[in-house]
Amino acid sequence: MDWLSRLFEMMPVRGRLDLRCSYGAPWRIDQGPGEANEIPYHAVVGGSAVLEDPSGGKPLQLKTGDILLLSRNPRHIMHDGSGARAKRAQNHQHLNLVISENAGKGERLDLLCGHFAIAPPHDRLLRNYLPPRLVVHTGASCGQTGTDAQLAGLVSLMRSESADNQLGGRAMLNALSTAMFALVLRLASESEAVPRGLLALAGHPRLAPAVAALFNEPARAWSLPDLARLCNMSRATLARQFQERLGRSASDLLTDIRMTLAANELRKSSLSTGAVAEEVGYQSEAAFQRAFKSHTGVTPARWRKMQDPSAQDIFRSGEAGI
Repeated sequence: MDWLSRLFEMMPVRGRLDLRCSYGAPWRIDQGPGEANEIPYHAVVGGSAVLEDPSGGKPLQLKTGDILLLSRNPRHIMHDGSGARAKRAQNHQHLNLVISENAGKGERLDLLCGHFAIAPPHDRLLRNYLPPRLVVHTGASCGQTGTDAQLAGLVSLMRSESADNQLGGRAMLNALSTAMFALVLRLASESEAVPRGLLALAGHPRLAPAVAALFNEPARAWSLPDLARLCNMSRATLARQFQERLGRSASDLLTDIRMTLAANELRKSSLSTGAVAEEVGYQSEAAFQRAFKSHTGVTPARWRKMQDPSAQDIFRSGEAGI
């Protein structure tokens, strides 16, 4: 199984289209942060937009065909760039979607706004390995059949579905949003300017065998020399490439994958903690307990109890300290 398919198998992602905006200038959108486990997205179907940098850096210019993911789920501001006071927007609840419109003039912004939800603690793995702002462009030319063309077709279908009150429209929009996430990551990994993180690592042809091995056989006692041999490079070169492209070591990535799988097993199975530890590659239950608590902030036993619906109210009230 390829690494991206394996990633989604480990941590299912649910997409949702929340809002479609149709604005003329001047306009302004002030959103976020959403729920802790959400990654917001914006797809510019028509027009252009300016995303402010909350740290005071250079604003990001977005154009038709751009899709923006904000993996850190921050409060964010988008506007038309005019500096004028925004026209007030009115929201209209349609059968399957909320449409937001204003009375602005000139070129109109057509924007699809939604989010991807990843259940904790899996959202941590994605946030650690995705850039804070990820932008891909779907401006494929007629006749092209690459990932950009596939993504452009998917967004076009979302636009069509969002414009009609068709039976099953909400389900369609959410399913298409989920598929969008996979295509955005695929397209980003194919880019020449791929951002630092897991996409840069997996998109490098010589490093791909090591990434696939870690995702497909995480219980194996992988060593740096083992991975280096898979990639036909020296141990030192592999270690440097991981650090430069991922920002973390191969061992860090392996631990995150193991902890993700362990969290799944503890939630859905009745295996003992020791059996789960062995299944994800730990010979020592104590070592697994330490790693799991370091990763999630709670022990395996506490994590398992937190997944019991009858215990949710207790943990939300803070009765069980971490």
